Amino acid sequence: MVQRAGDALGIANPYFRVHEGIAGARSTIEGQIYDNFVSYNYLGLNGSPRVSDAAKNAIDRYGTSVSASRIVSGERPIHLALEEKLAAIYRTEDALTLVSGHATNVTVIGHLVGRGDLIVHDALSHNSIVQGALLSGAQRIAFPHNDMDELDRLLGQARSGADRALIVVEGHYSMDGDIPDLARLITIARRHRAHIMVDEAHSLGVLGTKGHGIFEHSDVDPGEIDVWMGTLSKTLSGCGGYIAGSRQLIEYLRYSAPGFVYSVGLPPPIAAAALASLEMMAAEPERIARLQANSARFLKTARAHGLDTGLSIGSAIVPVMTGSSIVAARAADALFARGINVQPIIYPAVPEQGARLRFFISSLHEQEQLDRVARSVAETIAELRDMPVDLTDLANRLAAR
Repeated sequence: MVQRAGDALGIANPYFRVHEGIAGARSTIEGQIYDNFVSYNYLGLNGSPRVSDAAKNAIDRYGTSVSASRIVSGERPIHLALEEKLAAIYRTEDALTLVSGHATNVTVIGHLVGRGDLIVHDALSHNSIVQGALLSGAQRIAFPHNDMDELDRLLGQARSGADRALIVVEGHYSMDGDIPDLARLITIARRHRAHIMVDEAHSLGVLGTKGHGIFEHSDVDPGEIDVWMGTLSKTLSGCGGYIAGSRQLIEYLRYSAPGFVYSVGLPPPIAAAALASLEMMAAEPERIARLQANSARFLKTARAHGLDTGLSIGSAIVPVMTGSSIVAARAADALFARGINVQPIIYPAVPEQGARLRFFISSLHEQEQLDRVARSVAETIAELRDMPVDLTDLANRLAAR
């Protein structure tokens, strides 16, 4: 549907563009250099010499694959070192890495709870959380985004009928760039005897002075959270996911979680890249400070130009709301022609009134670049809002295809 609409509006397909090198603050696409705002390379660690060298050295020592699941093929020291470092971040007893971030949520949520249990998750939760909840067979309730009063009320209604209850939220929401009230969430969970799982995919390296995520940002004891989940594909320059928690939890998952037991172990170069990224994050906190300063600057500048940045707190993710899928798609197309690469988020991925351009900021972006792009976005959207659209003609053309 989106492709047909793009054809009807004369807009080039913005998806699956081929980047010809490392995608940082700038990226080369079809031989042209673009200001790039579609990468999760938040701290600019992907492509850094230390991270790349760590991956190359791991290949020389272990090869490119462990060639089977870890329960079958055995451990590699690089796995254990990475998991120890992740556990230290969250001050937990242990951690476990898996080969897919999406599958981490699906397999862990689907495995930890089941029929007779209750899962309550934020309405804007990532697809992987929803799929895990569906797989589990537990009763599933979505509460309005970040509405702790409603979460409290819904738990009060449903908790007594369930054996166990699990609340799942994200530490930093990738569509809106906002965060939950973690302290309030903990209070609610304890009152209703519910466990808490926090998805840190976009939090690690982004929130907190040390980049340790939502608990550091919120000044909350990480031990209050039962299950920490995150991904290796953003700040940590690799791919895959992780779970951090009690030794009993991790040992249970290590021997029984289908997505771990029946999947190949994390490739050694990926584990090495993630470990080196964690070490660089600790050694170079100025990267985190620069990311946070860049994000705050872009948010402030965008708002100064009259742009609607929605709920964003200005920490790596800044949406620019257009309220129209047509405006968002046209704006992304026009900006690409001006050398700015940003993705439109349109219906049905979001409600029509929630259509937006979504900017991912990194420590590599420059102040001049951020100011210039914010100004260009404001000018482009202003021009497009006055451009007429014959909706009847568009609907007829879509129907004819």
